[in-house]
Amino acid sequence: MSTVSVVAPASGPKSRAAKTPGTTVTDPALVKRAVKAAALGNAMEWFDFGVYSYIAVTLGKVFFPSGNPTAQLLSTFGAFAAAFLVRPLGGMVFGPLGDRVGRQKVLALTMIMMAAGTFAIGLIPSYATIGVGAPILLLVARLVQGFSTGGEYAGASTFIAEYAPDKRRGFLGSWLEFGTLAGYIGGAGLVTLMTALLSADDLTSWGWRIPFLIAGPMGIIGLYLRLRLEETPAFAAEVEKAETNRPKVPLREMITGQWRALLLCVGLVLVFNVTDYMLLSYMPSYLTGQLHYDETHGLLVVLGVMALMMIVQPFAGALTDRIGRRPVIAAGCAGFLVLSVPALLLIREGSLPAVALGMGALGLLLVCFTAAMPSALPALFPTKVRYGSLSIGFNVSVSLFGGTTPLVVTALIGATGNMMMPAYYMMAAAVVGGFAVWRMAESAGRPLPGSAPSVAGREPSVAG
Repeated sequence: MSTVSVVAPASGPKSRAAKTPGTTVTDPALVKRAVKAAALGNAMEWFDFGVYSYIAVTLGKVFFPSGNPTAQLLSTFGAFAAAFLVRPLGGMVFGPLGDRVGRQKVLALTMIMMAAGTFAIGLIPSYATIGVGAPILLLVARLVQGFSTGGEYAGASTFIAEYAPDKRRGFLGSWLEFGTLAGYIGGAGLVTLMTALLSADDLTSWGWRIPFLIAGPMGIIGLYLRLRLEETPAFAAEVEKAETNRPKVPLREMITGQWRALLLCVGLVLVFNVTDYMLLSYMPSYLTGQLHYDETHGLLVVLGVMALMMIVQPFAGALTDRIGRRPVIAAGCAGFLVLSVPALLLIREGSLPAVALGMGALGLLLVCFTAAMPSALPALFPTKVRYGSLSIGFNVSVSLFGGTTPLVVTALIGATGNMMMPAYYMMAAAVVGGFAVWRMAESAGRPLPGSAPSVAGREPSVAG
């Protein structure tokens, strides 16, 4: 029988873990800490998205004066989408860097940049104060956010996946998107509270700044947690195999050498993010701007849907460990293909029960992706290029299809007058996602490519 030896903590890319020949037993305390730190970074990213999406109409008045409310909204979402144009650049910088120097160092750097970009938005003077300089500064801050975010999700999902035991990777990975929902609810909930308590004039003159300024202390907390982390066992093993500094993997190899996995990644991320941004970023503005729904009630409905998703999220993640990632993702694609039109018709009906039912159905379908993707996507790539290749594939897809969703759908409705465009857009995304999940291999319960099997000495917990 093989014996178990314990690797002592050390500085650098070492990771505290127990090992048997060919097997890694991760420390449950480190797993718990890694999940919390990674999820907090995602929460901060989506806190900003929640604030930006829910306060888009006010931001339009502050930074893009115009007599046309639709033009203001398009300008605001244009600045929102611009950040996604630089995400692939961020992925091409931070992803390979994470494969070279380590996941933990890069995740600490992206946390600093995200917090700084969001905090800076809260300090920008209005258009009435400095003229055209205001929207230019807003765009610069958004570009900083987008560049840093290019290394965030891929790094956080890689970090959790490489720490998690093989049989619990779906459950532990699902807490990354739990952080997403928590951050979004925090940002959107704060805007909803401010909308209810402040007058329209107060909100436009100074109230809108408060949510962005909160990013400063949040970033400090997140940075502290990430700096306390150790490197993942998978990355530490790669360093030990190299004996010296790891050889640099050319960017070309991360793309051409992984072209099939990259295409699958782009397809999976497309359906994941089109539906995600449609529901969480676009629908609040759709309810108020297109359907003229009461602003406060519309915001509360979306917050309720996200709270429902948070409750279901860990259970759905555990389900992917039992029945596999592919069946859960496929169920989400089929659901959006069949139910997008009925759900949007319910939403357009306008009554509170109908809107809640339609939004709730879309939210539960979205959980199929939020629960499965954090564990499914890292499993597409081997350890030596996982951070880099995943960053490139993820951010290219998000930039082209996910982050542009609010802008594209708003423009399509304006051009065609067809209020069902959101449903048709989600159905098209579901077709692409369905093809990708058909071609992907099942990864539940199996070691990550290029990594040793990973088990836990006792049941990991993220509570408490």
